[in-house]
Amino acid sequence: MTAVFLETPKRLVDVEIDGKAVRVPEGATLLEACRAEGIDTPTLCYLENLTPVNVCRVCVVEVEGSRTLVPACSRKAEPGMKVHTDSDRVKTSRKMVLEFLASSADISLASADVQRWVADYAVDPSRYGTPAADHEAGERDATRPGEHHAVVSGDSAATVRQPVKYDNDSYVRDYSRCILCYKCVEACGEDAQNTFAIAVAGRGFDARISTEYDVTLPGSACVYCGNCIGVCPTGALMPASEYNMRLEGTWDESAQTVTTTICPYCGVGCNLELHVQDNTIIKVTSPMDHDVTHGHLCVKGRFGFEFVQRRARE
Repeated sequence: MTAVFLETPKRLVDVEIDGKAVRVPEGATLLEACRAEGIDTPTLCYLENLTPVNVCRVCVVEVEGSRTLVPACSRKAEPGMKVHTDSDRVKTSRKMVLEFLASSADISLASADVQRWVADYAVDPSRYGTPAADHEAGERDATRPGEHHAVVSGDSAATVRQPVKYDNDSYVRDYSRCILCYKCVEACGEDAQNTFAIAVAGRGFDARISTEYDVTLPGSACVYCGNCIGVCPTGALMPASEYNMRLEGTWDESAQTVTTTICPYCGVGCNLELHVQDNTIIKVTSPMDHDVTHGHLCVKGRFGFEFVQRRARE
């Protein structure tokens, strides 16, 4: 039998991570090398189905000979590299990043991994002061590049807290939870939907996720695919069904089941994960490891499930 190669074999690269020799395929990132060794490396802006944008800096590691800490999610492994993932410098940096984020945004709905990292690194956002007053509706949207604002008094921490944007029936935008990880921008752009309905506007602390000209979602280019929801790590973007249930106090993940099925709307074959509570579909996601969707869906696949609950003829 003749062996047939489906692709050119990759050269292996030898690096040293925390004193241990590691061999990874050429082109692999330091994050992939760390995960292959079972090293717990925090990430917030990184996702396997998106292009790394290096903005959260929680995954930084120390490379001998490098002046600064490097983002493991995008730095490629190079022969002879000596990497430290648990040095005092690395731990201090990760702790400060998490404290900065937690002091200005609400990360209480972030994943269990994030909550574990907060505990492991002894994150204490309160040391930056009590949060400043919430912004009025539209206040942050009205800021423009180039403006300089008075420094908030030393006993309070600047915040992104603001009223929830609820302008459509599909999903809500709670930017009080936004950490500006860029995942939604990437999913709306070249990495998935190519709609480009949202982008980052403003500079510095005034930077925020915005539609074109700050219009409402119904007035924007948004096609309601919900791929931004699927990649959001903090709950800043959430299906309206989930948001309403959380508001009513009926959301109970322990009472939910997840069933994988095939989307019935077309012949592409997208996999759907149906989240069911009390015999009712409450939201739909898609597995990232599915070779058709890679975690992404269209508006029908993600939001077109109401007909399942309406079996009686009206």
